[in-house]
Order: sequence, then C-alpha cells, then structure tokens
Amino acid sequence: MTASQTRVRAVRLGPRSVAALVLVSAVGVVAFCWPFLAPPASQLSAHAEDAPWLFAGLLVLLVAVVAATISESGLGPKAVAMVGVLAATGAALRPIGAGTAGIEPMFFLMVLSGRVLGPGFGFVLGSVTMFASALLTGGVGPWMPFQMLAMGWFTMGAGLLPGQVRLRGRGELLLLAVYGFLAAFAYGTVMNLAGWPFMGALTSNIAFDPQAAVPANLARFVAYCLATSLGWDLGRAICTVVLTLALGPALLRALRRATRRAAFETAVTFDAPPA
Repeated sequence: MTASQTRVRAVRLGPRSVAALVLVSAVGVVAFCWPFLAPPASQLSAHAEDAPWLFAGLLVLLVAVVAATISESGLGPKAVAMVGVLAATGAALRPIGAGTAGIEPMFFLMVLSGRVLGPGFGFVLGSVTMFASALLTGGVGPWMPFQMLAMGWFTMGAGLLPGQVRLRGRGELLLLAVYGFLAAFAYGTVMNLAGWPFMGALTSNIAFDPQAAVPANLARFVAYCLATSLGWDLGRAICTVVLTLALGPALLRALRRATRRAAFETAVTFDAPPA
C-alpha cells in the first residue's frame, strides 16, 4: 500500500470515545423513539408535551460529553482548525435555499467531509455545524439538540462507509450519492420524530396520541411524514445527490490534499526560543 493510499484520520477513536458514541446514540434512539417505546399508561406518555424538553436537555449534556471525550482521544489543534473552517462553511451554506423545496447545500459538504476525515471527526463536525447554524439563523429551541445529534449521525455514517482506501472515482461518488440520498430521508424522518410529539392529539388525526396503541401511532406518524415533510426531504435528497456528483470530485481532492498537508497524526511541537 502506497503512502497516497493510506487513510489518514483527523481523529483516532479510542475505546472511551467509542463507548461514549455508543452511549449517546443509544440514549438518542430512546429520545427520538420514545412515543413507540412508552406504553399508553406510563408516566412518560402522561407528560407527552414535556418529554421532548427533557430529552433535549439530556442530549445537550451527552453530545458535549462525547465531543469532550473525542477531543481527549486526539482532536488536536489542526483538527480543531479544520472543524472550525468546515463548520463555518456548513453553517453559512444552510440558509441558502431555506424555505425552498428542501434545498440545503450543507448536507453534501457533511457527506464528503465525513468520508474523508472519518467517523469521529464527522460526529463532532456534524454536531458543531448544526449548533453554529442554529446560532446563525436564530433556530435555537428544543429541537436543536436533536438536530445536532441527527447531523452527527449523518456525518459519522459517511465516515463508516466501506472502501475508504481503495474505492475512488465514479464508484466512490456513486456510493456517496446513494448514501446522501438515503441519509437525507433518514435525517428528515428522525427529526419528524422529535417534533411530532409536540402536536396535541386533538389538533389532528395525524398527531401523536399518548393514549393510542403503538400500531395506531405508527400509522399516524407515517401519515404525518407523508403530509408534512415528504416533498422537503425529497428536495434535500436530490440536492445532495446533484451537488455530490457535480462538485464531489473537486471537493474530495481538496479535502484529501488538505488532510495530507495537515498531517493530523503528527504531533505539533514548538521549538524553544534561541538563548
């Protein structure tokens, strides 16, 4: 294997980082899916309108813990600088096309960045980008921690795709385009789960009903997704695919060149001043 084929990761995930990611992901799954996990007679269902707020607060703490744990595992100054540049770029891209058929260019940047820089870097980048974007656009609310976690998953997933070393060219672009298309729908679906319980059961026949059985609520949720977000998610998915195929080759080369030059795995040292 040549040096150009060696995969350089901005962050090497250690056992503690992996354990933290698994923990926050497990709690995140519960936070998103609790309407289908809590029985109608449970106290959680009785406080359906309060539960998203409680989970939002918990997710903020857990995402912060994961970011800190990954930082301890090797998120050095070079990687921090790269996170800052890419997160600022992603946050600036997100408002472009906002409110227009789901056109959100930041998603393709997250896919390509996660692919090149690895899953650990990808989770931190996705979370930080969504946080910065929320501050930039004024989109701060109980949904923000869910967005941070979902985007962290989205970007981390790109770093876990196979063929990181040997797959290049059209095959890699096709893989990233397919992933971006499916993940864009997945992101929209999990974010629907975060907002759906806020709807009062009496407001609509597609709202979450704390007293209904799981099959009935699942049918309501599917109807909710079809009625409210299918077109938006499709626009996001198509935009991600088009930008990945059109700009992917140039951006992948730029990211890989920057990664090689940054030499993330080389420790930063400072020479002592001359006497």
